[in-house]
Amino acid sequence: MADTATTASAAAASAASAATDAPPFQLGKPRFQQTSFYGRFRHFLDIIDPRTLFVTERRLREAVQLLEDYKHGTLRPGVTNEQLWSAQKIKQAILHPDTNEKIFMPFRMSGYIPFGTPIVVGLLLPNQTLASTVFWQWLNQSHNACVNYANRNATKPSPASKFIQGYLGAVISAVSIAVGLNVLVQKANKFTPATRLLVQRFVPFPAVASANICNVVLMRYGELEEGIDVMDGDGNLVGSSRIAARHALLETALTRVVLPMPILVLPPIVMSMLEKTALLQARPRLLLPVQSLVCLAAFGLALPLAISLFPQMSEIETSQLEPEIARATSSRTVVYNKGL
Repeated sequence: MADTATTASAAAASAASAATDAPPFQLGKPRFQQTSFYGRFRHFLDIIDPRTLFVTERRLREAVQLLEDYKHGTLRPGVTNEQLWSAQKIKQAILHPDTNEKIFMPFRMSGYIPFGTPIVVGLLLPNQTLASTVFWQWLNQSHNACVNYANRNATKPSPASKFIQGYLGAVISAVSIAVGLNVLVQKANKFTPATRLLVQRFVPFPAVASANICNVVLMRYGELEEGIDVMDGDGNLVGSSRIAARHALLETALTRVVLPMPILVLPPIVMSMLEKTALLQARPRLLLPVQSLVCLAAFGLALPLAISLFPQMSEIETSQLEPEIARATSSRTVVYNKGL
């Protein structure tokens, strides 16, 4: 009966929005095809849309209620596919897919760029002291740790000790690598002062990339021990798989290496060229605002590109998983929440 009601709601929504360009609404499914990189790119552009940060509590409740009405076949007449897609976008941007709880605003994916750009600017400031290097690496990894934890696969409970281990491991690795590389650069006598300054600007990337891997692995190590839930094509729970957990962590770690590349590599190159222009040489006070804009542009490009590498709901063949998982379902493939 519920399936019939849902089908009726889908038909009503489709008919009501036949004149629009919105595709037919599918509850819990992405609006754009996830089999292609371009489809995932458009999907994650929706997820990181900073406008969702300003959604009111009332609008969120309305969006959730609209989706509930669709699910139970009680959708009011005249609701369009566009309205349903918009409601689902709001829900996915604010509520965790596993716990259905609100994610704290600075740690949502839609808040990653607005709240992360000032940190990126700080990481790339020239002539860093030891204290400033430690501070910005600590702040960056603190932000990353909270974002990782807030957007983790939450189908299995994780103790706070795992979060603390991951956080401390990421901070120690990031600070150690950044400080060590800075010391090496300072002691490289064959570098000219200008070359030394340029090289120093690239120090944050290897520090951040390696720390990001450490952060992901340590904070989500429990998934490797306990496994993560895998589901068949109808959303039915099949079992808990440690092999799927390894795939999820590998994909997330690769994303965390690719993400800082444009953010921490492009701005130093662009700024080294812009600083030679007559405008910035005559007005050095513009350096920080210009660098902030360059970092914001690089961040805005890098984030959707990086997280589009793999679907959030990844698919894996059951033959690759544990024998008990393969025996528990007739589906050729199962899906799992990779996390972001």
